[in-house]
Amino acid sequence: MVERNGPDRDASAPTGSPHSPPPSFIEQANVTEPALHETFERNWPNCWTRAADLLSWDEEYETVLEDEDAPFYRWFADGRLNASYNCLDRHLESGRKNHAAIRWEGKRGERRTYTYRDLYVEVNEFAAALRDLGVEEDDVVTIYLPMIPELPIAMLACARIGAPHSVVFAGLSADALATRMDAAESEYLVTCDGYYRRGDAFNQKSKADNARIGLEQDVQTVVVDRLGDDLPHVLGENECDYHDLRETFAGETVEPVSRDAEDMLFLMYTSGTTGEPKGVVHSTGGYLAHVAWTSRAVLDVKPDDTYWCAADIGWITGHSYIVYGPLALGTTTVMYEGTPDYPDRDRLWEIVDRNAVDIFYTAPTAIRAFMKWGTDYPSRYDLSSLRLLGTVGEPISPRPWNWYREHIGGGDCPVVDTWWQTETGAVTISTLPGIDEMKPGSAGPPLPGIDVRVVDEAGEEVEPGQTGYLTIGRPWPGMARTLYDNDDRFVTEYWRRFSDPDAVNRQLTSPHSTESREDADDWRYFSGDTARVDEDGYITVLGRVDDVINVSGHRLGTMEIESAIADVDGVAETAVVGRSSGTGDTEIYAYVSTESGHDSDAVIQRSILDNIESAIGPIARPEAVIFTPELPKTRSGKIMRRLLEDVANGEELGDTSALRNPEIVGEIQAEIADEGKSSEPTR
Repeated sequence: MVERNGPDRDASAPTGSPHSPPPSFIEQANVTEPALHETFERNWPNCWTRAADLLSWDEEYETVLEDEDAPFYRWFADGRLNASYNCLDRHLESGRKNHAAIRWEGKRGERRTYTYRDLYVEVNEFAAALRDLGVEEDDVVTIYLPMIPELPIAMLACARIGAPHSVVFAGLSADALATRMDAAESEYLVTCDGYYRRGDAFNQKSKADNARIGLEQDVQTVVVDRLGDDLPHVLGENECDYHDLRETFAGETVEPVSRDAEDMLFLMYTSGTTGEPKGVVHSTGGYLAHVAWTSRAVLDVKPDDTYWCAADIGWITGHSYIVYGPLALGTTTVMYEGTPDYPDRDRLWEIVDRNAVDIFYTAPTAIRAFMKWGTDYPSRYDLSSLRLLGTVGEPISPRPWNWYREHIGGGDCPVVDTWWQTETGAVTISTLPGIDEMKPGSAGPPLPGIDVRVVDEAGEEVEPGQTGYLTIGRPWPGMARTLYDNDDRFVTEYWRRFSDPDAVNRQLTSPHSTESREDADDWRYFSGDTARVDEDGYITVLGRVDDVINVSGHRLGTMEIESAIADVDGVAETAVVGRSSGTGDTEIYAYVSTESGHDSDAVIQRSILDNIESAIGPIARPEAVIFTPELPKTRSGKIMRRLLEDVANGEELGDTSALRNPEIVGEIQAEIADEGKSSEPTR
């Protein structure tokens, strides 16, 4: 159990008053069965045929779930299909070839629309080119591209020929790229000359070149010319131009390779607790079924919608809910290359207005930034096309939830607060907007068929309102199958904590030995998050287990403190980290960014301290509250708390290549140095 300072400290981030979806939404919603949760439970695991039935199968599966080899579960394992066919060909066959598949909005105002026919043509041409370069079935192709259309095109081309793709976020460093290519033994790379960062040309190819130098294997590289004369480049040995390849194979088609449902669709590398990236393996059938079903049931996506997930395809959210989920359903998905505040802070709302976006899915970090900038920006535009709003990436507290619904959703849009991870592949906790009430601050109940339990150290379910570990007790279709080339680590990191020790030891000794059905029941997925559940079964995610600060022997969750700060009027966003003091204890440092037109910093600081003491107790009072115009964020919008911890402790900064606003780190260092609240500033 996660310790708190006194009893019932989980009340520090209470959920808001429930909201029911409006009748007009329910009337048109994709999923409206009140008893759906019970139906899934009664028919589990065969309930997941609903998800599989959204796909087209080359060979129908006979078995929904094979669990004899737990925790290496297999979904629809005797079926065969192709992900590229499901996202493209079948929509042409159903008469939707002229329907928009992707609407791309470039950094400098460029626009491109790809119909399903356009996308089919370009994917086939590039698939033919990849085959000509030597890519065979099961070869891993690394893709190192920004948010340009060639990124999903390359993904679908790989899927078409049965080659798993490994997309590396374009903002990561050359070393990070090399590490991932080396781990995947990838001999093929798709990258570009560069991209625009806040209007300036940034050289991507130089990073790719530096990465290749450190690899033992020869790498065949395809380079997309994104910047033209703004950044001339020269192709070297084993390098070829993307557009030249397309011209060479213009008009060619490639028969989609029929893949076993359990064949790998893609690798997604995520940071590990040891610092070594983990190659999360996702399958073709289970993953695609899960993202299609949740796109339809949770995000209410329809074929005629214009849908926008404002994430980056370099991360799992973009894979699942920019590319595979919406395209499997035949809808129009929006891709945006830029940031929310470039060239101005109304950029997103202008895109929503002009494209008549129906569904908008973004991160709480972005919503807090919108709050900070004020209502003037969204109020300039007609956002009445919006039917549903969603959040993803981290917990959202009630105040930004309500602001989002009121000022972006017009006061009546349902808001789905979704919890899931790279390893889960797709949404696992959320309200179903056509069925469930929404509680601001709570993600909601587990989705039908998902067995989420909040448990203590012994694996026993905690009482409502108590804090525990967020676990999943049964397999689900979108789950990761393993870690690439590391079954033991997969079991140890995700399945060991609450499982029967004897079963764990047997699995580690012989990872694919046959286990009995009773042993399969012992396995439970450990998410690494803490949470609480209320009397209605709604789950509030509190943060990572390791996101704790030990103050005078008390373990305080950073999310708990951040929630208390975020509830103060005038606070836009905040990040809390620990600083080692000279006495060996840990001090709390709170970084705070305020909304426009707020009270003075001194007034807000007093409110912050009062609210923390009231909600948690004096033990959680920060040693310092640092006000900053912005918090350091990656280009995908995540706050880099690690850097803030380095700054507070006066340590050398780690890799800052993924930051979209690196200048803010120096400003924060100067602010701390001026106030004398840190040791010597970082060099």
